[in-house]
Amino acid sequence: MATRKKSSAKADETLVDIVEVKEQAEDFFERYRFVILGAVGALVLAVGGFFAYTNFYKIPKQQEAVEQMYQAQIQFERDSFTQALTNPGGGYQGFLDISENYKGTDAANLALYYAGISYLNLGQYDAAIDYLKSYKPAGDVIPAMKFGALGDAYSEKNDFGQAMSYYKKAASTGVNEAITPYYLKKIGMLHERNSEWDQAIKVYQEIKDKYPTSPDGRDIDKYLIRAEAKKG
Repeated sequence: MATRKKSSAKADETLVDIVEVKEQAEDFFERYRFVILGAVGALVLAVGGFFAYTNFYKIPKQQEAVEQMYQAQIQFERDSFTQALTNPGGGYQGFLDISENYKGTDAANLALYYAGISYLNLGQYDAAIDYLKSYKPAGDVIPAMKFGALGDAYSEKNDFGQAMSYYKKAASTGVNEAITPYYLKKIGMLHERNSEWDQAIKVYQEIKDKYPTSPDGRDIDKYLIRAEAKKG
């Protein structure tokens, strides 16, 4: 796993940990990418013209895109983000080319997200924001991941107002035992940064009350104690 230097000596005070973000992104795709990429196969074909279009163009195009993306995914998992974006090797296309050359497929859409996370890891935050905003997620969990990644990108740009906005979207979209408390804690840390102690305490208490067994819930007491001490 690649490492990244932190601007603070205390890891628990770091607002954005890109390594942690990437780990969550990889775990997310490991669990859900086949559902996303297989969404086209679940379409209900209502009319003959659309039926023909889907079978003779869209589905083959989707399958080809998935095959092309395999090598880029391998490079992504190896933390080789530049190669994943542009030249994964073996004659396969990177996420950037896939997003352009297979427009209209679920794979091309997913490549936008991969590209955004790759740029996030590379420290190219404006590019990360552009690709993440272009990504069109489905369901409940996936939009939360997108909003959270956007929050991380804006936080790295020191645009904490936008970061707070996106973290709040992430925490309120598709409530999830792991993702929701993770982004709630980032909201609390931003409140602390702004010396908004009451708001920070409220968020941390919500994690303690609603998600006590989550990874973030299990150590939330130290954040509560710190915020209460600073409030005085």
